[in-house]
Amino acid sequence: MGSVDEAGIVEARERLSTGIRYSICTLVTKPEQYAEMVASFRHGGFDGEDCEYIKIDNSQKNTSDAYQGFNMFLTAARGKYIVVCHQDVFLIDPRERLDEVLAELDRIDPAWAACGNSGGVSFGALAIRITDPHGTDRRTWTFPAKVHTLDENFIVVRRDANLSVSHDLGGFHLYGTDLCTIADILGRTTYVVDFHVHHLSPGKRDETLAEARRRMVEKYIRAFRGRWVRSSCELMYFSGLAFVARALSTSWSIRLTNKFRLGARGPKGSR
Repeated sequence: MGSVDEAGIVEARERLSTGIRYSICTLVTKPEQYAEMVASFRHGGFDGEDCEYIKIDNSQKNTSDAYQGFNMFLTAARGKYIVVCHQDVFLIDPRERLDEVLAELDRIDPAWAACGNSGGVSFGALAIRITDPHGTDRRTWTFPAKVHTLDENFIVVRRDANLSVSHDLGGFHLYGTDLCTIADILGRTTYVVDFHVHHLSPGKRDETLAEARRRMVEKYIRAFRGRWVRSSCELMYFSGLAFVARALSTSWSIRLTNKFRLGARGPKGSR
């Protein structure tokens, strides 16, 4: 065989580095407040050539909801770390502190995919590191804390984790929870870290949050449903119930299942 013409062929790893370390991404409804947020970040050290700012302008009309916008940010951003934050977030800790906590995550858990300042640790327990209308300099838990949800006010995503949020959900609530759930399915982890910001909003609980919760529960009922999966060479049963999945995926069970399937279909070639 002849040699390959290398013209126009690029090594994949060379494309992973863009020279941008941080992409700061925001849905904007109040341009004046967004300008203050950007000034806060730049003053805090996010002002070099290795930082980029990306926005979606919703100030005149709603062009993208949070799920659409989050996926757009993850696609458009060139940074090693993609910071998706609200327009009413202002820095208290400087960039150097975020550099430190991300380096710590790299050391203790190379599989981490996203981190933030508030999230669920377990049933009824939250890890929080924030100043907001609920309190000043709030600190609960020991950091970094592994969590299964993240609040959306400030989330850092590793670009090389290749995450997204669901395309069959929408609105402006619970996309941080969706992101963490998808990360877990992909074998990744998520954390709350000790990086301090000031979030001006206390959050809002209304009928739209209740509806978002209902739609998310229904989505994951569908996503986690028990199902037979047939590859080109194997038959398996997927289920959130471990004993069911293991029992139905044994060789004995599959042989029995195939026997009943063939019996129901009749002779080979029949319909």
